[in-house]
Amino acid sequence: MVEYPKYKKLLFCTDFSENADYAFEFAYGVAKRDEGLLYILHVLPDNPHQAYVDGFIAQEDLEKIQKSIEEDLVTNYKEHYTKKIEGEIEFETVTKSGRADKEIVEFAEKEKVDLIVMGTHGRTGIEHVVFGSVAEKVLQHSLFPVFIIPDRKKLE
Repeated sequence: MVEYPKYKKLLFCTDFSENADYAFEFAYGVAKRDEGLLYILHVLPDNPHQAYVDGFIAQEDLEKIQKSIEEDLVTNYKEHYTKKIEGEIEFETVTKSGRADKEIVEFAEKEKVDLIVMGTHGRTGIEHVVFGSVAEKVLQHSLFPVFIIPDRKKLE
């Protein structure tokens, strides 16, 4: 009998899209099966024009915007994932800022995860050339196994 590896620390990466929600089913299933810890990670992109924004928007307004973003994140984590799994498995939500592929790989290395799970949007042609693929970049740079879930629409 072949024994499968146990994944005690899983990293699920989300942009809160429909395909990320689909990929979550796989991450949750593995975490539940192996009684593992599931990190749910979302990366906020950096604003390359932040210096200009800081000069034109009052600090008080910037703080309100930041608070609103944080409240939206809590809502998104809850609506998409945490309310579905509370009490079922151990999990942590994590938010980072920066370039998604870089932040994902750095977090995985820091936490020494056993598996990274993420969806892909399946862009092709010029869209793929322009936007690239976060999943592809993570796969190229990760020291850990990466479980990439294709766009569900391609399966239908």
